[in-house]
Amino acid sequence: MPHAVETQSLTRIFRPKKKKEGSVVTALDSVDLRIERGELFGVLGPNGAGKTTLLKILSTLLLPTSGKAYVAGLDVEKDLTAVRERINMVSGGEISGYGLLTVRENLWMFSQFYGIKSKEAHARIEELLARFGLSSKAKAKVRTLSTGERQKMNVIRGFVTNPEIVFLDEPTLGLDVNAARAVRDFVMDWVQSDRNRTVLLTTHYMMEADELCDRIAIIDGGKILACDTPNNLKKTVKMNTTLTLSVYGLGGINGFDNIPGLNSYTSYKDVESGTTKLRFVLEDESCVSEIVSEVVSKGSRIMSLQKTEPTLEDVFIKLVGRGLA
Repeated sequence: MPHAVETQSLTRIFRPKKKKEGSVVTALDSVDLRIERGELFGVLGPNGAGKTTLLKILSTLLLPTSGKAYVAGLDVEKDLTAVRERINMVSGGEISGYGLLTVRENLWMFSQFYGIKSKEAHARIEELLARFGLSSKAKAKVRTLSTGERQKMNVIRGFVTNPEIVFLDEPTLGLDVNAARAVRDFVMDWVQSDRNRTVLLTTHYMMEADELCDRIAIIDGGKILACDTPNNLKKTVKMNTTLTLSVYGLGGINGFDNIPGLNSYTSYKDVESGTTKLRFVLEDESCVSEIVSEVVSKGSRIMSLQKTEPTLEDVFIKLVGRGLA
């Protein structure tokens, strides 16, 4: 079975029509990428990194300057119609649909562009409206929807055609916490319910990428800088894990020195509250249980425990040299 997405030396160069209008911009520079079926694949990069250009080429909205791109084993240039039958795309913040039509009418209209039988289309629409809590808005005009409701409708539009591959370009951009959570939960459930389904997600939210994605590609200046699972990417950052405990009634700090995997530790006693804050620098996280056991054995009560470790943001800054903002 072919890859869900494959690119070979994919390049896109934008040239100004006139010399005075600006310089040549290389949006994608020899990008090689393989995304397996069943993956929820993320692309992280700052503004202008090439994320949206990549999605536009894969969704047949833009032609590459050179190189090849295949979606579901089909050439995006030669098999344009066949590719479009298998995909859909949703962008965050887009204004989609006709304001004079109702939510249900808009979704039905989009389903007909893909030739879905009316009975099947209506069943899918009702199921998805219920999933996103929009059943009560089915007869509402699109122009009356809030930003969050409109984006939920856009997401439904992207999935109502039951595509094999969905491209999501910052789908939670500008949404409140609850609306963003609803979108993330649905996307994860949709992929996991059928391992032939694939999602390619671009996002500005590190937490979102970490939570959702099986693998992540970090892109900047049109080049893929790294591609791996979130955990493996974090391991590339040389940063010690720290464990911070707030304990009550600590009898003493002896006994920690001989714990294997513990690099160092410090303590600070808050006389007013009667608690002690212990900070451990770990070489091996397997020693956490021994540290906790040692604290408890001293008759102490653990009030709070916090572990810090490298994040995707640390990886991103290391590779790109700056944050996403």
